[in-house]
Amino acid sequence: MSKSRMTRHGSRLMALSTVSLGLVAAMTMPAAAEDQPTRDQLIADCSSGEGKCSFNEPTLGKAYLGDFRQVSNSLYNCSTSDATQSMGWADTVGSTDSAGVSVTVGGKIADLIDLSVTATYSHTWSSSHTENSSLNMTVKPGEVGWISRAQVMQTVTGTWQTHYDSPKWGHYYWFVPDTVTGPAPNGTDGQSNAVTVKTRKMTAAEKSSCSSDAKKGQAFVVKR
Repeated sequence: MSKSRMTRHGSRLMALSTVSLGLVAAMTMPAAAEDQPTRDQLIADCSSGEGKCSFNEPTLGKAYLGDFRQVSNSLYNCSTSDATQSMGWADTVGSTDSAGVSVTVGGKIADLIDLSVTATYSHTWSSSHTENSSLNMTVKPGEVGWISRAQVMQTVTGTWQTHYDSPKWGHYYWFVPDTVTGPAPNGTDGQSNAVTVKTRKMTAAEKSSCSSDAKKGQAFVVKR
């Protein structure tokens, strides 16, 4: 083979090699961010059943008493003596995930968490808790009173495993870490639910409203 033909042949081989190496590099590059699912998309597939999901290795956090919140109507006392009244109250506390999204009672997500927690800890997990009762409350003149309640809360941390029958976003499996915060049974880790009466002084506007004929010298209830 002449020197010029060998040179041309070598150039073609080099060009082919360069193209081949470029193709391999492109094939081995990681998928672009837009080709990967968002956390919300994966959780939505778990919820809809499109992805076969499980909540793996659940870990329960230490129980704690949640924030107090108003659970009754308000009693305004425009009279000149203490006002005592029995006030009913009701409270429902739900669960939220690490993105602040509500975990629906009876939904697939809640069921999968309960299944996992039950298998690991031998007791059920509930995404919601409801209580109601009544309490006598006394409100001093010129004050407003209401009933507040705090629920024992607990976190459960684990990893969602999503399995697809055919690759989605390039994979059969995707994994999403998650922490769900929800109500715990009364007495968990020595923590107890709490119900209390709270009061405050009326504002200037509220005191002014006491001068109306309908409210003067009366104690009245305002719905929350």
